[in-house]
Amino acid sequence: MTTSFNLHRRAVLGAIAALSSGLAAAQGKPETLQTLRIGLQKSSTLTTILRTRGTLEQLLAPLNVKVTWHEFTSGLPLLEALNLGNIDVSADVADTVPVFAQAAGANLTFVAQESPSPSAQAIVVRADSPIKTVAELKGKKIGFAKAAGVHFLLIAALEKSGLSFKDIEPAYLTPADGRAAFERGAIDAWVVWDPFLAAVQKQSAVRVLADGRDLASYQRYYLAGTPFAQARPDVLRVFFNELQKAGVWVKQSPKDAAALLSPVWGLDAGVIELANSRRSYEVRAVVPAALTEQQRIADAFFAEKLLPKRVNALDVPLFKTGA
Repeated sequence: MTTSFNLHRRAVLGAIAALSSGLAAAQGKPETLQTLRIGLQKSSTLTTILRTRGTLEQLLAPLNVKVTWHEFTSGLPLLEALNLGNIDVSADVADTVPVFAQAAGANLTFVAQESPSPSAQAIVVRADSPIKTVAELKGKKIGFAKAAGVHFLLIAALEKSGLSFKDIEPAYLTPADGRAAFERGAIDAWVVWDPFLAAVQKQSAVRVLADGRDLASYQRYYLAGTPFAQARPDVLRVFFNELQKAGVWVKQSPKDAAALLSPVWGLDAGVIELANSRRSYEVRAVVPAALTEQQRIADAFFAEKLLPKRVNALDVPLFKTGA
């Protein structure tokens, strides 16, 4: 009798232990829980939508992955953090930023690319400025964020007008500092991207000297640290698929998207709708043929002695979005 009781008791305890182990695995033990650290900027529209909706948290929970978000003022420090392993994935950065990262030897993988949005960045002057053409920027002080897409736009616009980067006085400024300097007259022109461009157009009297059309196609890239891309392709596929869905939704529901982003960004919905109308938000896999302009960008920066060495834009790992 005692032996039978003990056997029964051990069986029950074993079943309880197995059940508890199963529940712990489903809920994610602290020691096995992995964190996906995502870096983003204010202009990271699609990633901001995923963050606001909690989409990734819901989809990655079954994979025992939680998500944390880390905001940066511009793309270059974002990719520096990615290369140092302080974050795992970067939301979209302008096409110029990876070139600087490549020149610094960063170990990054291209995850996705947004198709061109050339009018989503522009060179602007105040409405009362005597400057009417890009050629008249010679000798002027121009504000922009270093390594941002607008940096290449400025170089391309100057070259088309017969000028070089040495013909202007650069002022490297974050979008917030650039707006303040522009409005108080501390710089003669400002080169900026959406939604900051849309905001200054809606809220101040400005003129556009040139945007990216016929100059810079402005493709934005999503990247990951190569070690993370190799270790967790399953997580990156979820990220890629949800970016694509968010991009389609923004274009199909512009007012709803603007209403969602307005309180998050602290911007008027009309400003956001204007900005979003100029972005493609078409998220696609990165293929070598789509990196042609990356080489143009790299060559232009090297020619202006802004890069320490030549960069082969094709010499980057490309994430395979398929299973």
